[in-house]
Amino acid sequence: MPFREINSKMVEATVVPGQKMFSQRGAMLAYRGEVAFTPNIQGGQGGMMSMIGRRMANEATPLMTVEGNGTVMFGHGGHHIHVISLSGDTLYVEADRLLAFDGSLQQGTMFMGSQGGVMGMVRGQVTGQGLFTTTLTGHGAVAVMAHGGVVELPIAPGRDVHVDPQAYVAHHGQVRNKLSTALGWREMVGRGSGEGFQLELSGSGAVYVQASEEKL
Repeated sequence: MPFREINSKMVEATVVPGQKMFSQRGAMLAYRGEVAFTPNIQGGQGGMMSMIGRRMANEATPLMTVEGNGTVMFGHGGHHIHVISLSGDTLYVEADRLLAFDGSLQQGTMFMGSQGGVMGMVRGQVTGQGLFTTTLTGHGAVAVMAHGGVVELPIAPGRDVHVDPQAYVAHHGQVRNKLSTALGWREMVGRGSGEGFQLELSGSGAVYVQASEEKL
């Protein structure tokens, strides 16, 4: 894993010759060694068609290509950072939550309506995150941003996880999601800010949840 957590809001990445990393523009805090930062017009690994798809989906976050030999410290906006390791599977995450990731990971875009049908489309409207999400597939590490820290909740057959859509950060594995309605105690006391909807995740994998309902 190329990331070392310095504290809850900073990570350090090791950059080696012949291997690329991608980071959100403006996320570099400091670096040591011979490291070059260049704007990435293709938006990461995946080629021109992947970039066009992300821009049409409004999921294109400006990225920097990071190359050379040294170490780089990343952080952005004082957000909490969580490092996720992928072992050949796919991570589903909103593009604006990406801080940095291995250049070996294949980046793409998925229409959320394909997971949960119409309710998947409703989820995009309720969360304000759009109908599309970014995918990262392969072997490598991803540093994501969140408010108030992140907890990883395992998802297993017969052990579905229900998440407040505003607290959702990302998920990976063979997971299906759908938006369900529920009337909870917070609605009864007048906190009608979206708790009437729950994101239900089922299958095998994990979901990452932040300790806040605040958007980035």
